Amino acid sequence: MIIARIAELARKEKIQAYLVGGYVRDKLLGNNKTDIDISVIGDAIDLADKAAAEFGLKLTAIYKKFGTAMLEIEGSKIEFISARKESYRKDSRKPDVVPADLKEDLSRRDFTVNALAVSLNNDENEVIDLFSGLDDLKDKVLRTPLDPTATFDDDPLRMMRACRFASQLGFEIAGDTFDAFKRMRERLKLNGHSPSVVSQERITDELLKIMSSPKPSIGLKLLYKSGIMEIIFPEVHNLEGVDQRKDFHHKDVFYHTLQVVDNISLKTDKLWLRFAALMHDIAKPPTKKFVEGTGWTFHGHEDVGARWQKRIFTKLRLPFDKLPYVEKLVRLHLRPIALANESVTDSAIRRLIFDAGDDIEDLFTLCRADITSKDPGKVKKYLENFDKVEQKVKEVEERDKIRNFQSPVRGEEIMKICDLEPSRKVGILKGMIEDAILDGIIPNNYEAALNYLYSIKDEVLSGS
Repeated sequence: MIIARIAELARKEKIQAYLVGGYVRDKLLGNNKTDIDISVIGDAIDLADKAAAEFGLKLTAIYKKFGTAMLEIEGSKIEFISARKESYRKDSRKPDVVPADLKEDLSRRDFTVNALAVSLNNDENEVIDLFSGLDDLKDKVLRTPLDPTATFDDDPLRMMRACRFASQLGFEIAGDTFDAFKRMRERLKLNGHSPSVVSQERITDELLKIMSSPKPSIGLKLLYKSGIMEIIFPEVHNLEGVDQRKDFHHKDVFYHTLQVVDNISLKTDKLWLRFAALMHDIAKPPTKKFVEGTGWTFHGHEDVGARWQKRIFTKLRLPFDKLPYVEKLVRLHLRPIALANESVTDSAIRRLIFDAGDDIEDLFTLCRADITSKDPGKVKKYLENFDKVEQKVKEVEERDKIRNFQSPVRGEEIMKICDLEPSRKVGILKGMIEDAILDGIIPNNYEAALNYLYSIKDEVLSGS
């Protein structure tokens, strides 16, 4: 066993070392955790070097300034950390680090349930609990070892970590700890008179971990109620209090969105599908309009929301390779339910298949999650409508093979037949062939597309 061999090495070298943090917490909760933190009184890098030699490996990473080193063994990441006390100046993201004893090292940790330790220098495996972490673990409470003001002043991101742990573990946040969020949330601002010591990347990482948790609404709601959401993601914060028609949605857009995220999280672990659920109604506040006899409307919110995604991805430093996927799902999330009518044409179905491409199954997952009515009759009706649309999609797709299709006559052949150089007219002709297939004017095959090109080319070429 890896830990047993490191423990034997620590005893042999007379180095004080302790298992600490999330590994101890999760072991006590009965959860598996492959990442292991070992706190060393003294030089952690020295113990890490000796452990690497013991296993015939090289260290994955060394951070001399912080006295830490990483060793990867059989899928486990083991971080050796010199017991230390660190704090952040109000105008800096770089901590001041000084050596510390075990008590001081544990006291600087974020929450009591993460301030538990087990000595590797004896065989007793007794949990060292200096801050009543075992009681808090039993009660499922997140509380800071020191006064929360001091804990969050050292690293304001811990406020977001509390919301993330609440979502991941189903814990509650102690009252005085949560109250400190409201007083100290400004420390998470990236601009202004009190610059944050926290980078946008760290903030976004915690947000995405909340989105990946079993029930993201727990963490998202805590971010909102503490006022942190207004600072880190005002577009989501602004959804609260926006009324909408109470048919198959929750009446309030913010709480409706939380329900959609939870609904979709029961069906999928795909992070970016969950993120699309968070974004699907993001532009409802600026598109809200009251129509007499209808109620609140949000005309075009799906298109506006899709256009917002580039700005949101840029601000949050999200990976741009995921942007087209989220844009697409936000833009299309109303389309399937609009096609539930019996009289809908095959052309409309073909265009949905064409526009959604390989993401059409994810689109339907989002649409089903979007039903948050408390009325079982309405939920049943809307789900049956989605079943009808999905069946139509299946039938049209099997017959016409529209998904991800392109004009059977490609651009090079269009240029040759029409004696054209690369130009706008090549794109117009190619698009007209694709539209003819989508509209059912011609079948989706090469011969029909070629004949159609000959029938339209003269008119297009003679135009300006």
